[in-house]
Amino acid sequence: MFTNITRAGKFALNNFSRNKGISIAAIFILVVAIMVATGLVFFQGISGYLTEEVRDKIDITAYFQEWAGEEDILAARDEIKKISPNIKNIEYVSKEQALAYFNEKHQDNAVLQTALAEVGDNPFLPSLNITTNGDPSQFEEISNTLQASAFSKLIYKVDFLQKKDTIEKIYSLTSNINKFGIILGIVLVVISMLVVFNTIRLAIDNSRDEISTMKIVGASDWFIRGPFIIEGIIYGIIAFLICILLSGLSAYFLSPKISIVLSGFNMLSYFLTNFWIFVLIQLLFGVGVGAISSFIVVKKYLEV
Repeated sequence: MFTNITRAGKFALNNFSRNKGISIAAIFILVVAIMVATGLVFFQGISGYLTEEVRDKIDITAYFQEWAGEEDILAARDEIKKISPNIKNIEYVSKEQALAYFNEKHQDNAVLQTALAEVGDNPFLPSLNITTNGDPSQFEEISNTLQASAFSKLIYKVDFLQKKDTIEKIYSLTSNINKFGIILGIVLVVISMLVVFNTIRLAIDNSRDEISTMKIVGASDWFIRGPFIIEGIIYGIIAFLICILLSGLSAYFLSPKISIVLSGFNMLSYFLTNFWIFVLIQLLFGVGVGAISSFIVVKKYLEV
């Protein structure tokens, strides 16, 4: 058994060195295919970050009566957390904080500042800004809970109905982006695999006479397949080594540029955090496609 594997390995290395041009072409195509798959992993990371950023900015606000005390509002906040486990964050905003936020946001707007001065007193109400971990139905559930609970008498209004259409549109958009990424990924990976398959077929095509001769002298199918499968694995390993290096360099050089556009997303940090996932995907993709393509192509010649 070990002797057969050793022989198959030697035949594979001989084929690899003898057909250098085709071997380099097969490795290049594999590199392109693996980098396409790697690009999709980065795309998934970026789209996931964007989705999370957008959803973090979606909230509903429960405005409390002007006379409601801070202790009562904080007690209501703690009760809401117990009732609704899907809540991600609840931020208490006092009347004074609401006024400060407004002044900071509209400090250059003379009309609004004049109108606020004419009102005289602080017109803002204390509130709780609520974000969730899930879909729009959770906002509706929380809104209903707030208005039907024991502390509903403290609540002036919940702005869910005003935001409902916007929330649903945003969640629909982010969901469609994720679906588009998955579909695009499948299409690109399939196309890449077909290109790799045809390139390896050309590489093995040069050895068809050799395969016929081995078959005539009585070599077993697995003995004939072995060198070509190992050759496909060699293609995959070399392509993987090139790709993991390219991925690291790309993440390093592109990270500052992407951070300008997507503040908070560090491409290099994402690559390093998920390094072993990248290794696993690239290695399995390269070795798997190389070995399976070789197996299928040689099988066609064995059936002749």
